[in-house]
Amino acid sequence: MLSNHFQNGIETAKLAWSRLPSSDDAETEGHERIMNDIGGAESLDYEVIENYAYREAQAKRSKLFNWYYAMLKWLIALLIGVGTALAAVFINLAVENFSGWKYAVTFSIIQHSYILGFLVYAIFNVALVFTSVFIVTQFAPAAAGSGIPEIKGYLNGVDTHGILLFRTLIGKIFGSIGSVGGGLALGKEGPLVHTGACIASLLGQGGSTKYHFSSSWLRPFESDRERRDLVTCGCAAGVAAAFRAPVGGVLFALEEVTSWWRSQLMWRVFFTSAIVAVVVRTAMAWCKSGKCGHFGSGGFIIWDISGGQEDYSFQELLPMAIIGIIGGLLGALFNQLTLYISSWRRNCLHKKGNKIRIIEVLLISLMTSVISFGLPLLRKCSPCPNSETNPDIECPRPPGIDGNFVNFFCSTNKEYNDLATIFFNTQDDAIRNLFSAKTFHEYSAQSLLTFLVMFYSLAVVTFGAAVPAGQFVPGIMIGSTYGRLVGIFVVKYYMKLNVDEGTYALLGAASFLGGSMRMTVSLCVIMVEITNNLKLLPLIMLVLLISKAVGDFFNEGLYEEQARLRGIPLLESRPKQLMRNMIAQEACKNQQVISFHRIVKVSEILYVLRSNKHNGFPVVSHGRNGEELVIGLMLRSHLLVLLHSKIDFQSSPFPCDPSGVTSRHIWTDFVKPISSKGMTIDDIHLTEDEKEMYLDLAPFLNPCPYIVPEDMSLAKVYNLFRQLGLRHIFVVPRPSRVIGLITRKDLLFEENDNSAAMELQTTSVRATAANRSSGGPHEHLQHPLLDSHLIQR
Repeated sequence: MLSNHFQNGIETAKLAWSRLPSSDDAETEGHERIMNDIGGAESLDYEVIENYAYREAQAKRSKLFNWYYAMLKWLIALLIGVGTALAAVFINLAVENFSGWKYAVTFSIIQHSYILGFLVYAIFNVALVFTSVFIVTQFAPAAAGSGIPEIKGYLNGVDTHGILLFRTLIGKIFGSIGSVGGGLALGKEGPLVHTGACIASLLGQGGSTKYHFSSSWLRPFESDRERRDLVTCGCAAGVAAAFRAPVGGVLFALEEVTSWWRSQLMWRVFFTSAIVAVVVRTAMAWCKSGKCGHFGSGGFIIWDISGGQEDYSFQELLPMAIIGIIGGLLGALFNQLTLYISSWRRNCLHKKGNKIRIIEVLLISLMTSVISFGLPLLRKCSPCPNSETNPDIECPRPPGIDGNFVNFFCSTNKEYNDLATIFFNTQDDAIRNLFSAKTFHEYSAQSLLTFLVMFYSLAVVTFGAAVPAGQFVPGIMIGSTYGRLVGIFVVKYYMKLNVDEGTYALLGAASFLGGSMRMTVSLCVIMVEITNNLKLLPLIMLVLLISKAVGDFFNEGLYEEQARLRGIPLLESRPKQLMRNMIAQEACKNQQVISFHRIVKVSEILYVLRSNKHNGFPVVSHGRNGEELVIGLMLRSHLLVLLHSKIDFQSSPFPCDPSGVTSRHIWTDFVKPISSKGMTIDDIHLTEDEKEMYLDLAPFLNPCPYIVPEDMSLAKVYNLFRQLGLRHIFVVPRPSRVIGLITRKDLLFEENDNSAAMELQTTSVRATAANRSSGGPHEHLQHPLLDSHLIQR
């Protein structure tokens, strides 16, 4: 039965498709060559290859297997949530404890000698940073950076080698601990998104065979389409774990990283984020008992400012709008500066080898230590607030404990150093201090401005170094600093208003992230979730809209700029305006179509694969009148599998029986392992006799690729290509006949409807005549080439 369907499918293809274009006309293989030439990236096969082996496998699936398959998806979503949450717990515990030990030892030593204290502080930072850069350069090169541009490219259909390997996961986790614990001006939130994606990918492929950590019962998830859904769940889980913001994680995956979405995926992503929230909250409750060392109220980022400013007046909208403008300007400047410096690194510095990368990171670490330790020494201490009027404030703070009011190089015990309060804390605790409510005049304008300039410069220089680096928390640090600076002036000049400086720090953080990353909805929800203050939602929305509009005037978002720098050819959500004035033929006019006949000699396949790097080839066959007709698309990876197995070689140049294919192959044989680049032509070794044999490509090709007419608008081709996640589209001359027209009603039928009499009517000459007489809906279709056709289930 399946063999008959297969033969009928080929015959239908011959009737539906026009002749293969001449060499002047071309199919869109040029898009593929561009994607392969840029940055070593390769497109993913999100399209279902409905060859004979796939159809046979689908036909053999029972209802029990479908139930097992559905339940396994939910189980994997559960494991992704648990795994990502545990990874986040481990990273935060390690960072908080390393930082706590560092500050405790430093503060105990500076009681006797500030010089010796600085040496210990700097050595501690350099040692932690060295472990991070050593892991990245020697073990997991793909773990450098945030990983979000690469994951965004993967979900957009671009596979960058190495980004989802097991060693990348290990390098991301331990590298983040070293770089963040070492005090660099970067965060761990971006790496956590990459970590969640790696966990999802490894679970989807059953583990890692290289490190003997695999399971065969997870093997159903071996196609790129299924891995894409799992990686999306992992990205949302990473954000949910980093910020304890499950809804924000779902919206981040929807708004920022994915190019393809559906309601079923939304449900699983939400479930994964909810699991993360439960596991993280359980870990937090366990750590409250004091079993986590220095891990106290810090770690998982949640800055509760619900006790701060409860209302705002119309007069405050102007300074809040100014915060949005500042965020857009500084965010756009940050994107441009990091782009220039990262480009210089990639083109000049990093080409000199790993030793230069290690030296660079160590110099950045030493410079950061000098600035963070030296600048507070130059700052005059301030007297502590009156303990009688502020009984809840502990001033100064005991050494090694997170909180406000750090006593550093002060003459008395009743003073604190406001600049050291920001520098001598983890970034999470420093943000909590900047967001803190009812702490008027804790920071001077001079200290905030000094910290803003220095930390902004450090963040620009550090971003792009060979360590795992996120930009969420540094962006919040920068924004909250100038936001609090604006809040100081608002408090000073609007004396009668109930204004809180911490509120403006929150708005500043939102504005800088909006101006740099250009996120709106997801960032708004994340800021509300991590601050526990729903009353400020309209203000957050206001500054986000302003900062994004200002930033978009100058350049693109941070991740889009970095993706372009890394050579990741992202397809944006909308086509360029120029494409609306172009047709498909113009986009591929300079290409040469390379095709195979259905029965092809093995030596010819070898020659074609070695002479070009195309990943898809049209397959042609002779029609009834001796003309060449396209019958499908053959992927390069599938050809390599057939050449490597050799079991489908035949001595005669005649079609084979497709029913025998399933006894020799299963459809998963043609799936590329995600942990490797797949097979290459250099892996193929054939004898001279084997090269003279033949191969029938019909059972293995995709008989139903997407095709567009040559005069279709390139903008429509772009939307089709991106929204369906395609890798190839055939460009053909305009068809000469129409055999049917499917409308909405033709697709509305129940899956279990066994009525043999159900007919899906399509447009035909007879139907047109009937509609004309009855005023039917297809009265306007009266083309003389329309043929009678009946689609049945």
